[in-house]
Amino acid sequence: MMDFQKIRARAAKRKGGEAVLASLLGPMPDNAAVADITDDRILSTMAERVFAAGFVWRVIEQKWPGFEQAFLGFEPKRLLFQPDDFWHDLTADERIVRNPQKIKSVRENAAFVELVSKEHGGFGRFLADWPEDDQVGLMAYLAKHGSRLGGNTGQYFLRWLEWDAFIVSSDMAAALRDAGLDVAEHPTSKRDLDKIQNQINAWAADTGLPRRHISRILAMSIGENHSPQALREYMGE
Repeated sequence: MMDFQKIRARAAKRKGGEAVLASLLGPMPDNAAVADITDDRILSTMAERVFAAGFVWRVIEQKWPGFEQAFLGFEPKRLLFQPDDFWHDLTADERIVRNPQKIKSVRENAAFVELVSKEHGGFGRFLADWPEDDQVGLMAYLAKHGSRLGGNTGQYFLRWLEWDAFIVSSDMAAALRDAGLDVAEHPTSKRDLDKIQNQINAWAADTGLPRRHISRILAMSIGENHSPQALREYMGE
């Protein structure tokens, strides 16, 4: 495998120097702090990432105050108390994106969050206690037990909570393949994801970097060279 410092140097050169690259990595993630996130904010973040999947993120962000109102502040207990008519009426509610399948996922994920919260003393506590070197296992858990949380949606959900998550984007996968990792062009199998997890864990041990930063450096080291400003706008930073 290619030495990670060579990958970082290439990313820095593409972005205009090490200082610019460092400014694009985002804050240091803090998995322990995720324990303090309340269940309503967990469910809100889940829903935002589900509705943003395959949609224009900026539109979802602009409409989010309306989502918060329509979904009763995303309080799981309160939502689970609502009758079928409440959920049917949401399909005609102009405050939100009226996608019946995604609306249904909020109801299902409210039950998911509530169940896990009862078992672990809070959904945030459950996430904080999950081993940071086993994101792939956590992704599989979210996909199996949650609603519409598979694939990149689950990864972005963790990233948005500031859990130390990598994102298997097309550029990141290309950088891994260029570095010598034998994975598919679009790696989604458990075999490929395990390979990615192991390699990122190795680089994290070697460099002391969080997995989030390793992921971003990889993505910025190859592919279309987006400007730093465009990247900041995309990341909402």
